[in-house]
Amino acid sequence: MTDINMAWAALGGDPALVSRVSTVARQGALEARLPVRELARACVGVCALAAAELGTRRAGLTEVPGVRVDDGAVATAFVSERHLLIDGRAPVSFAPLSRFWRTADGWVRTHANYPHHRERLLGALRLPGDASVEDVAEVLAERSALDVENTVYGAGGLAVALRSGQEWAAHAQGVAVAGRPLVEREWLDGACARVLPPLGSGPLLPAAGLRVLDLTRVIAGPVATRTLALLGADVLRVDAPHLPEDPDAHADTGFGKRSTRLDLGLAADRRSFEALLARADVVVTGYRPGALDRFGLSPEALISRRSGLVVAQLSAWGAYGPWGDRRGFDSLVQVATGIAAVEGTPERPGTLPAQALDHGTGYLLAAAVLRALTEQAERGGGLVLRLALARTAAWLTAGGAERGGAGGTAYGSERGGTDSGSEQGATAYNRADAWLGETDSGIGRLRHALSPVSFVGGPANWARPPGRWGTDPAGWA
Repeated sequence: MTDINMAWAALGGDPALVSRVSTVARQGALEARLPVRELARACVGVCALAAAELGTRRAGLTEVPGVRVDDGAVATAFVSERHLLIDGRAPVSFAPLSRFWRTADGWVRTHANYPHHRERLLGALRLPGDASVEDVAEVLAERSALDVENTVYGAGGLAVALRSGQEWAAHAQGVAVAGRPLVEREWLDGACARVLPPLGSGPLLPAAGLRVLDLTRVIAGPVATRTLALLGADVLRVDAPHLPEDPDAHADTGFGKRSTRLDLGLAADRRSFEALLARADVVVTGYRPGALDRFGLSPEALISRRSGLVVAQLSAWGAYGPWGDRRGFDSLVQVATGIAAVEGTPERPGTLPAQALDHGTGYLLAAAVLRALTEQAERGGGLVLRLALARTAAWLTAGGAERGGAGGTAYGSERGGTDSGSEQGATAYNRADAWLGETDSGIGRLRHALSPVSFVGGPANWARPPGRWGTDPAGWA
């Protein structure tokens, strides 16, 4: 099941510390046929517990502070992109060509939010750049779902055929994913134990003074680094100039961070990057597996140049198996792994109430980094962490399909909670107002979701709002 005990064990945590976590259950939060609420609770809970554990060590406390996981805060944060307002304007989450399509023998889902993905999709279908939704629908209706999947991926685009859970379990990539741990942890070098200076007064900031290079895009990785920034880390996001980020997505996940642009193909920018790496404590990557290797930025190469580094590698499908080099997004992973089939009807596929694979994996990734820092203070060494959206999907579906499914009772609809330490009798979740904040920034007045990561003495909000993408100097604060 998707409970906090399993997640904490996957991180190598002391089982006794789980008793420090309490849950405020709220009826209706992240309602779904699969246990999305339970997965979200677990991911946020272990993140907060890992933060409290590291903070205890650095502050010289005698007991790990209590952690409180509130379904309202979690449900609000898991759809943070939907709550964002910029000067009163709501962002557009999905482009017109990012959707389900009926094919000759089933369904396929495409992702075309970025211009280059739209261009590749239309090119694969031999359609002009100004093709409409109706044009694409007409072409796809005459082709099989698997043919579309293979053709579009072959052209560098993104399309995935709808599969049942059984079909995914029999697929070579599904088999490869199922054989991996939820969080892969590989110690690589013999660096000395990390010396973490004691924390100062004020909120308990477990990651204060730590430098994090953020090489991620699109929700999961940015959620992880946004959380590390909340906890005091100096987070610098680095993007290639030719891959501009959607400004609304950057506004949602850019809290607490700075953002710069470097072209690693240019000698001067490469020197700037190496100077950043030489002082970094953590590098988080979220690009397609192998994409950074050509720049000498594989996890092993990074640690060889910066002994004792923590490298957290995030992917959609896992860096292994026949799909190990494929791009992917939460919406596509839901379709491939059987989630869309479970959450839909016989007439049409469905979706989870949030991009829960992205958000959940993001908090789990931040938790893995925090636990790695705690362990390094005891044993030293460089560490590679590997997480995949598809592996999180396997965790979600492992215990949910039997109870949920078409016509089954929805998870999140019952009162109370399934985790030990649950506070009973909490009110229903029907408005997000209590977990939203407002702040002024260089990009306008922002309404945004507050972080669900909460522990006694910890921070309530980020120290700085997001700035404009790619406008900060390529240096540490």
